[in-house]
Amino acid sequence: MKNTRLCPKCQSSDIIRIRGKQEAYGAGNYVRVGFIANAGVHRYVCLTCGFTEEWIDREDLDRIRKKYKDEKK
Repeated sequence: MKNTRLCPKCQSSDIIRIRGKQEAYGAGNYVRVGFIANAGVHRYVCLTCGFTEEWIDREDLDRIRKKYKDEKK
């Protein structure tokens, strides 16, 4: 949905993006990559059928790789 702007389930183009962010008391949609640094997990939602996808920005992928590289085994 991020790239095609179409829902893969129902083919609707009624898609919204909800920005990933950290909120008070640890709430929000993010991946922790440091003591206070986080990578936002952005959610794309089809407003026709409710299907969702989650994406992390490319610039955050290297920080995630460095933080969690030993855990992927």
